[in-house]
Amino acid sequence: MRQAVEQHTGPVSEVRSPDSGRNSELAVTLTTASGPVFCKGITTGSPLAAMHRNELTIGPHLPDELAPRLLWHVEADDWLILGFEHLDGHHADLSPGSTDLPAVADAVARIAAGEPPQTRPMAIQWHQALKKELGSPPPDNADPWSETNAELVVDWAARAPEHLDGDRLIHSDLNPANFLITGTAKVIDWAWWRTGAAWIDPAFLTVRLIAEGHRPDAAENWAQRFDAFAAAPPHAITSFAASLLRMWERRFATTPPTTAVRTWTRHRMSYYHALNTD
Repeated sequence: MRQAVEQHTGPVSEVRSPDSGRNSELAVTLTTASGPVFCKGITTGSPLAAMHRNELTIGPHLPDELAPRLLWHVEADDWLILGFEHLDGHHADLSPGSTDLPAVADAVARIAAGEPPQTRPMAIQWHQALKKELGSPPPDNADPWSETNAELVVDWAARAPEHLDGDRLIHSDLNPANFLITGTAKVIDWAWWRTGAAWIDPAFLTVRLIAEGHRPDAAENWAQRFDAFAAAPPHAITSFAASLLRMWERRFATTPPTTAVRTWTRHRMSYYHALNTD
């Protein structure tokens, strides 16, 4: 495999592993005579190999101003390796007042303007992911609010897939680690890309803003800069928040993003309660 990679890079003099990352059995920066290259790879028999093939599919269609360039790939000896342009930068700070936020907003707008190479409907994937979840009781370690309001959350979450249809490119995993700030913001790790409504990525980012310290109303106000989010039906966003809560609470019960999406869901449902009361 090293010989196959060096056919693209030339001799490799040093290999360094990053401080963070997941879902790849190999993630390294190679030092070569022509400059550094970032490589990620997986054994082809791994259940996660499909994620790397997703990146292989979308990589050639992502503009240079949005994502690191996919330079080459090799598949040999039961490995799939992808070689990317190496960029020096830092992961995004999404906290209130961060100077990274304008660059992040520009990147999200560039995603919505992208042209997906094929249709991968998020609505279908979301329906399949929710099907089993909605028929199960809340997990044993669910938050007390989620247990008390389980029926209401399920009712809202069940409506989410019908609102996700669209033909826009969706990253679907926008979190601080998947933005690389290099003056502008580049978006990395496209393993979960889909096609759907253009408001979905701003909605994902709203959760991450809340997790980083924004109030729910402030996070929503920030996301209003995206026309698709501003124009989305309020009930569509509420159902999406509830569906995220339902799925994340079972898988990542105590993480800050799950706490954030619960906070957002409560905020959205309080809005509807006040509306119905009036």
